[in-house]
Amino acid sequence: MLPTPGLPSFDYIKPASPADVTKMLLQHDGDARLFMGGTDVFVRMRDGFIAPKFLIDIKRLPGMTAIKFSKRAGLTIGAGADMNSIARHPAVLEHYPLLAQAIDAVAAYQLRTRATMGGNLCNASPAADTAPAALVLGANLVLYSRRGERVVPAEKFFLGPGKTARKSGEFLLRIEIPPLPKGAVGTYLKLGRNAHGDLAIVGVAVLAYPDKPSKSGYAFRIALASVAPTPLRVPKAEAILASAPLTPEVIARAATAAMETAQPISDVRSSAEYRRAMVRALTRRAIEEVAGSKFKVQS
Repeated sequence: MLPTPGLPSFDYIKPASPADVTKMLLQHDGDARLFMGGTDVFVRMRDGFIAPKFLIDIKRLPGMTAIKFSKRAGLTIGAGADMNSIARHPAVLEHYPLLAQAIDAVAAYQLRTRATMGGNLCNASPAADTAPAALVLGANLVLYSRRGERVVPAEKFFLGPGKTARKSGEFLLRIEIPPLPKGAVGTYLKLGRNAHGDLAIVGVAVLAYPDKPSKSGYAFRIALASVAPTPLRVPKAEAILASAPLTPEVIARAATAAMETAQPISDVRSSAEYRRAMVRALTRRAIEEVAGSKFKVQS
């Protein structure tokens, strides 16, 4: 039997406060879905993957679309802020260009006028483009429940495909990104089947900054997307880059370590073998891009 076109029936709820959201989530546990941009939830409803009885619109809650920056506190992004607003914010372009890069890699411009970074992270897709950026930028996710606010580091937020550290009755209020170390440089590289709109076959985020205790003189943060059940950091590769002066050989070793850390699967977009090879290639390219932009690679 073919699925019926269109959306299933549901009740639309517009809460007035965070406390109302928590109450409704607990009251309708299992039957309610949150939405902000709706770019994912409506597609999944249309295609018959989910059929919630209640949709709770949290985008209009106070502060949910706010984007704020201070040199002391860093960047605060409301969970309902649309991606284009984030990527074009002057503070993001000046202080967090890596984040703008990652957001611009998500789908098409038109979709990003509705899609939110909060939704992208909460969907917990292994291929989410904003997740590696959140990991290397040291983002914290602020969740709200009837017990108040709870802060979860991005590294502890993703538990599996579609699974996060959110507990029953909790929802994402905002994303907080601390000020970056002085001299930090970053990049995000994505490989997809086409230039725009496709999910990542491989995504690599690299952030580097001067670090005197390091033998290379620099500290690196590296994160991968679409090559494991969750987006993940690559501490082994980071340690290699800190263990000796930066040379092409050291960079190659770090890229190989990233490849060995990856746990890809084969799917309609790529084979696992190809993903592994591309992890090494893109990681090496990203490190070289970051190092070449500001740091010295020894020959």
